Amino acid sequence: MIAIIPAQGGRGSTLPAPKQQGRSSSKVTSNMSASGDKQLTLQQLAEYDGRDPSKPLYISVRGNIYDVSSGRSFYGPGGPYAVFAGKECARALAFMKVTAEDCNDSLEGATEAQLKTLSDWEAKFIQKYGIAGHVVQC
Repeated sequence: MIAIIPAQGGRGSTLPAPKQQGRSSSKVTSNMSASGDKQLTLQQLAEYDGRDPSKPLYISVRGNIYDVSSGRSFYGPGGPYAVFAGKECARALAFMKVTAEDCNDSLEGATEAQLKTLSDWEAKFIQKYGIAGHVVQC
C-alpha cells in the first residue's frame, strides 16, 4: 500500500511512484478476476465512480478495468485519488498527475520514463486488484 498521499485537492497534484514489485511476474495474473470478461464503454464506466455504494468502484488503465473497491478510501468520494474513479487513467498515471484533465488514454508526448512508470502502475493494479474487464467502443 502506498503511504505517501499527495497534497489535498490542488491542481497539479502528483502521485507517488509505484513501489517496485521485483520479480513477481508469475503472480501478476494470479489475481485475475473470474468476472474479467466485463465489457463497459467509457460512459458505462463512469457509473462506477463510487457515488453509489452498492456498485463496485472501477478505474481503467489502457482499456483494462480494475475493481478498486477494496481501496474505496483512496479511490472513492473524498479520497486522494477519487478523480480516477470511473475513468480511464493512463495519462494521469504515466505523467503522475492527479487531475481530471489528465484522466484519459492519450499518451501523446510521454517519455520512455513515463511509459515505464505507467507499466509499473499497471503491474501494481494487476497484482493488487486483477483485471475485472475491458473498455469497449460504443
